Amino acid sequence: MVRKPLVIVNGLIEQLQAGDTIQTCDFIGVALSNGEAATNLVIGMPVYCSSFANAKRGQANALATSSIIGLWGDDSTVPTNIGTCIITGMVTAIAAQWDVVTGAVGGLVAGTLYYLDPLTPGMLTATAPSIVGHYVEPIGYALTTTQMRLLIGLPVLL
Repeated sequence: MVRKPLVIVNGLIEQLQAGDTIQTCDFIGVALSNGEAATNLVIGMPVYCSSFANAKRGQANALATSSIIGLWGDDSTVPTNIGTCIITGMVTAIAAQWDVVTGAVGGLVAGTLYYLDPLTPGMLTATAPSIVGHYVEPIGYALTTTQMRLLIGLPVLL
């Protein structure tokens, strides 16, 4: 059976026309303001929504700060400026950018699941938290040294 998908063109729904293609993307992002007082948000940094349309660095030491909505998608965003938060899909950054948010050298480790760090705001760790009172918050799975597939889960209190 041959089916034609429906698309929106100039605000109207119609069938996909012969010769047209559907554009796909690697991620979905939302525009948020950097809600930090004195810290730039950088690519790959886990963030939570601190208030309406404001993002702050996440940390797995409290429920509010471990409720991650996504990873920051822009190179660097100064406080009060608007940037992109990637909420689903693939996050791609160069190895040195991942090093900033993992504290490692050489980028992500392919095949590794990353978690929200309980000790340092805005950081990821390859080791799941294990201290009572911290939250285990899976963030994403590294496919390569530069690509992470987001798998943001619900924070679980230890």
